[in-house]
Amino acid sequence: MNAAESLRQRALEALGEVMDPELGLDVLALGLVYEVVVDPATASVRVALTMTTAACPLGEQIVRDAEFRLRALEGVGDVAVTLVWEPPWSPERMSPEARELLGWPA
Repeated sequence: MNAAESLRQRALEALGEVMDPELGLDVLALGLVYEVVVDPATASVRVALTMTTAACPLGEQIVRDAEFRLRALEGVGDVAVTLVWEPPWSPERMSPEARELLGWPA
């Protein structure tokens, strides 16, 4: 595994610690992370994530938490976390475990 792949893996692990405080599940399990890109030349990390709804009152808090956790990673350069709305989030993006915990059909 090269340095960029290693940083991407560590970034995913850090994002796995970013919780939706209302649901008590992390953004990966909820399927909110659409993209994680690492620039190997600068070790910068760019993340595109969404919320379950554009009206989510916790979106900015979740973005700040993601930025904080990514910036704390050793060797990371610049961090950019962007909220995106396309494609729209749907429950099918959740992990099977998250769907089960929330009572959604598998």
